[in-house]
Amino acid sequence: MKKTRSRQGSSEEDTMRAEYDFSGGVRGATAKRYRQGNNVVVVAPDLLDVFPDGQSVNDALRALADVIRRARAKQEA
Repeated sequence: MKKTRSRQGSSEEDTMRAEYDFSGGVRGATAKRYRQGNNVVVVAPDLLDVFPDGQSVNDALRALADVIRRARAKQEA
């Protein structure tokens, strides 16, 4: 039998806003991706003009990774 926790100060009235409609929601829809280790990174507001989406961030990081790998290879040689 599962234990239920009661929240302090909770009441029986519905406090969910009308614009929050979860009636079409699917429980656990993103759980698989979460388990795979997706990371969330917050881009600073002053960089949003350069990195407007995840793809642009990934492209820049891949280019930087190539530079770092080449520099490491030179150091090891």
